[in-house]
Amino acid sequence: MKLKYHLTVKNGDKYVKVNVFILMGFFLGLLTLYGFRLYYLQIIKGEIFFNQAENNRTRTESVSAPRGTIYDRRGSVLVDNRPAYHVYLVREKVNVQDVIQKVSFLCNIPEENLIAAIEKNRRTPLFKPIRIMNDISWDCLAKIEANNYRLPGIYVEIEPVRNYRFPSMASHILGYLGEITEDELAKPEYSDYSSGDDIGKTGIEKVYEKVLRGTRGVREVEVDALGRKLRVLDEKDPIPGHDIWLTIDAQVQYKAEEIMKNVEGVVVAVDVKTGAVIAMVSSPSFDENLFVKGIKPEDWKMLNSDPRHPLLNRAIQSAYPPGSTIKPFIALAGLQEGLIGKSDSVNCPGFFRFGNRDYRCWKKGGHGGVDLYRAITESCDVYFYNLGNRLGITKLSIYFKMFNLGSPTGIDLPVEKSGIVPDPEWKLRFLRQPWHKGETISVSIGQGYLSVTPIQLAVAYAAIASDGVLKKPFLVEKIEGEGKSKGVSGESKKIPIKSDYFKLVKMGLEGVVKDQRGTAHRIWKESLPIAGKTGTAQVIKFAERVENESKIPKQFRDHAWFAGYAPTSDPEIVVVAIVEHGGHGGSAAAPIVASVIEEYFLTSRDKSAQ
Repeated sequence: MKLKYHLTVKNGDKYVKVNVFILMGFFLGLLTLYGFRLYYLQIIKGEIFFNQAENNRTRTESVSAPRGTIYDRRGSVLVDNRPAYHVYLVREKVNVQDVIQKVSFLCNIPEENLIAAIEKNRRTPLFKPIRIMNDISWDCLAKIEANNYRLPGIYVEIEPVRNYRFPSMASHILGYLGEITEDELAKPEYSDYSSGDDIGKTGIEKVYEKVLRGTRGVREVEVDALGRKLRVLDEKDPIPGHDIWLTIDAQVQYKAEEIMKNVEGVVVAVDVKTGAVIAMVSSPSFDENLFVKGIKPEDWKMLNSDPRHPLLNRAIQSAYPPGSTIKPFIALAGLQEGLIGKSDSVNCPGFFRFGNRDYRCWKKGGHGGVDLYRAITESCDVYFYNLGNRLGITKLSIYFKMFNLGSPTGIDLPVEKSGIVPDPEWKLRFLRQPWHKGETISVSIGQGYLSVTPIQLAVAYAAIASDGVLKKPFLVEKIEGEGKSKGVSGESKKIPIKSDYFKLVKMGLEGVVKDQRGTAHRIWKESLPIAGKTGTAQVIKFAERVENESKIPKQFRDHAWFAGYAPTSDPEIVVVAIVEHGGHGGSAAAPIVASVIEEYFLTSRDKSAQ
């Protein structure tokens, strides 16, 4: 039998013979090619393609941890959290412009706002979500969910956000949050943060960021081809941040803020025995809740263009001439150096002649013969011109620095300023000029180059009240889980001045309020004995001043100081107040201090009665 090796195939009107072996070889080659391709896809690249398929089907989301709650010293909640809905966009395989237009239309949000949010995170990988809207309204949420099928790459996440219970209260202490920037993300301390995370920008929120933040959770979700969430596959719960108890007393803080509502200035109250800050007011203040949704450009512009500088924490970031509040420290230096005694008298004719210039006392007719007690009680400038001149600027600066004046106190707040305690070396270094002895005369009444922050003065007066124990101020009393006992202060040191000298100076400070000739006698109350010192810090020089102060434009009027403590027998609290351009310390600042001290003891009695 003869085998056929050809097949006859009709091609149009003709019949063509095709070799069977050639045909089989073609099909065999084709099968081999498919086999190799299948082997390449399944074996060689199988794992890669499997992972890609899984990634298309699943998405890993980071879950925010609730930040720790912040309490005052009595356990009143100052800051906690509330739920908020944020909108995220995954740009991979999405027409970003089309999606943005739709979201803008649905939520009545300017497109440029959404584009700006994307631009801020332009270096974030396309497959990673970025937050384009914060804390959206219910109406916006409903529209996005209803149109979910038209919004590829868009999803909404519910997350806890900060809730400042008493807007504007203690804002400079608490601080605020803001979205982490790309520059911050590049820093090592934020290596475990992601785009869209909020971080503390100022205040306690910044200093205790790691404590308050907690640990983020992780959620694996199944998504469809357009990135829409279908179901949660796996989830690791977040760990909330630690709670913090502050040293401040909310009632005293509120009282002080009410008093300072219409003026620019500062009130600082410190526990004499521990250094704990009981109240800290910097006026004007600002509403921390403005930052929760991501501050609007118009609000940010408003805060930054306000000439009263509401974002500035004047208590630690503004340095002022201390005026006559510096005199007790000069008295202590004079006593310790043996230059003056309790009864040594200086004649005050109303001026102090030095070289060819007369330095005036605030009392035109002069005080006559003045001893240490009267010099402090009546704030005689001539007495301290004389004493400061005898001490010299180098000695003065040494004693000022003993009380930590002119240096950051180390309080647990960011960006604390130092102020200036001048001496010849300082002037040569910063001004390239030699020191003139006449400048020492100005420093002797708290003027010239000398400048201190309100928190420095409060700490220094607490040291006087405690006969020379200088305490480091602090704001956080206890952190959850760290076992720090309430009321335990931080660092302290003993100032090398004899206790008897502190007692002499404290007699004078008591006389400032109790003595009828005292510059703050108007706040005297037998039921609440306060000691302290007034101060009037000049903004312009005497030669430029006019007799009628009401005719001086407000910005050129003196700053009014008062630093006081109570009770005089066993001081518990120091309060320092400065009213910018407020005039005289006795009339403008002393009543503020008295009211805050009174509120503190009323609050303490309420606590005892409970």
